[in-house]
Amino acid sequence: MPIRAVFLDRDGTINLEKNYVHRIEDFEFVPGAIEALQLLSRANIDIMIVSNQAGIAKGFFSEADLTALNEHMRGQLLYHAVRLTGIYCCPHHPEGTVPRYSQLCSCRKPQPGLLIAAMQERGIGRSEAVMVGDRNSDIEAGRAAGVTTYLVETGYGASEKHSTNATYVVADLLTAVRHILGEHKNPPAQ
Repeated sequence: MPIRAVFLDRDGTINLEKNYVHRIEDFEFVPGAIEALQLLSRANIDIMIVSNQAGIAKGFFSEADLTALNEHMRGQLLYHAVRLTGIYCCPHHPEGTVPRYSQLCSCRKPQPGLLIAAMQERGIGRSEAVMVGDRNSDIEAGRAAGVTTYLVETGYGASEKHSTNATYVVADLLTAVRHILGEHKNPPAQ
């Protein structure tokens, strides 16, 4: 079955990992990420971001800060003809300092709650979606949702690739997308 949706982690996959990115001036795309997202858009594949944002639970930034940053990213991508289908974020962390968000939940990766909710909302089957991220928590969320997974070596991926259960390990988002779209006949090296 053809791929209808790509779930993407944000920090370390789409933008450079800078430890709780929440200010617009700190947001910077990973090289090749915009091109990768353009390829997905041209192929009419839903692009959905699924992101843990524990900085909210830890009191580092607010939901308003996150919304502003996500809208900035969405605007930058629209400028490059990329439309995001959805942005799903988990603000929780069991060791948070903000009581409202200090909890265990089913939406914090490696739990698959964000992916499952998005798949149900849009009627997407397991064989029609993939998960791309730079952490093993992204990979485990994808596996728990029953989708193919790609660990990118940007962000934390270079250090986590030796202990991953990802379907594929690739250099970056652009390499993953080219494989997803069938531009690479052989799977990337693991």
